Formats: sequence, structure tokens, C-alpha cells
Amino acid sequence: MKDAIKQFERLLDQQIELYGDEEALPREALQTFLPPKESPEALDDWQDSKNLFLLQDRIKSCVKCPLGYSRRSFVFGNGNAEADIMLIGEAPGEEEDQQGFVFVGRAGQLLDKILKAIDLDRAQVYITNLLKCHPPKNRDPQSNELASCLPYLIKQIELIRPAFILCMGRFAAQTLLQSSLPLSQLRTKIHFVHGASVVVTYHPAALLRYPEFKRAVWDDVRLLRKSYDEWLNQKS
Repeated sequence: MKDAIKQFERLLDQQIELYGDEEALPREALQTFLPPKESPEALDDWQDSKNLFLLQDRIKSCVKCPLGYSRRSFVFGNGNAEADIMLIGEAPGEEEDQQGFVFVGRAGQLLDKILKAIDLDRAQVYITNLLKCHPPKNRDPQSNELASCLPYLIKQIELIRPAFILCMGRFAAQTLLQSSLPLSQLRTKIHFVHGASVVVTYHPAALLRYPEFKRAVWDDVRLLRKSYDEWLNQKS
């Protein structure tokens, strides 16, 4: 079975290189190389998971979309399972796919600096992505992939029960908030969804390409910190 999977991955990579699209080869032809999908019943009990450990164990073999066949790692999320603040990115990058952890590349290093600037660190928050599998060549998430992974993310939110969520990037923000508004219009305000106050900002990877966004991100995370401090004061 492992040889069949490797053969499929090599074929898929060749098709992407030649045609620039993993769907270049007809899906019917690829089925010859794909391992059989798990039956729907195999994943039925994930919604009954009582903690993150069980949830991860039950969905880690998910193949609801093609990314399940091309990934190296199922990148579930890391951090404090009882965090007040949850950070949501868009999808694992190449390094995350190799290591199986969220935000371990250059964008992750920048995220650590952003958190430090508002007196937070990874031990205090929970970090995950909307997608749990790496899209080839870091392309944008596709609609079927977003639809497949969103229920898993919502279940993570239900289990963690964060008071605040920081959405990083357009796809994470629009999908979680069920909005088609551009990121520029979703920023600078507090949204409320799934029992949490949501702040929207640019993805750290965007800052590596467009340093001019740094001021906007600083404003966004200060809004998060200010709102979080007010919430803490009300609790005490």
C-alpha cells in the first residue's frame, strides 16, 4: 500500500509540474493509485470527541478532499487546550507539512515576535489552521477543501472554548465569519462567532512579502490585547 501511495504522489507531482494543476490528470485515472477511502462510518464518531486528543486521533486519517492523499502530515494544532485566545491561520506550509506542527517556518518566527509584542507566548494560546493539510506549492485553499475542514475547526473551537480568536489571513477570516467582505473591511472591529470575540488581521506570511502591513497588524493585535485585558478585568 505504501508503494502505491508513493507511486500516486510521484504521478501527481509530475502532473502539477507539467500542467500547474493537480487536477490535470483525470480523477478517474488517479483512482488506480489511490488507497481506498475510509468508510463514512470510520469518521462518524469524531463529533463526539470530548477533548482535543480524541478529536485529533479520530480525524488524522481524513481523506475528505484530495489534500488527504498528497500531505506528509496532518497538522492539527498546538498549544494550550484551555487557552483564552485561539489563533487561526489558513493552511500548513511546506515546513509545517514536514514537521507536523503549526507555524514552524519564517512566518512562525514572526508570529512569535508578534505575540511577544503584546506580552503573550505560545504556552498561553492555542494555534491551528483552517486547513489541516498542506496545499501543493502553497496555493490558495479551494472551496471543497475549506468546506471539508471547517467542521473540524468549529469542533476545536467548541472544545477549547476560547474567549478570543485571532483570524490571520483572508481565507481564515472569511470562512470562519461566513463573509465575502475583503480583509480590509473585516479588520479594526470585533466580531462575535461561536461564543468568541474575533479579531481579524493579515497572515504573518503576508508580512514577509509586504512589510508595509506591519503597522496594520500591530493595530489589530493591540485591539486584541486591549479587549482581552478588559475581559480579564471584568472577570476579576
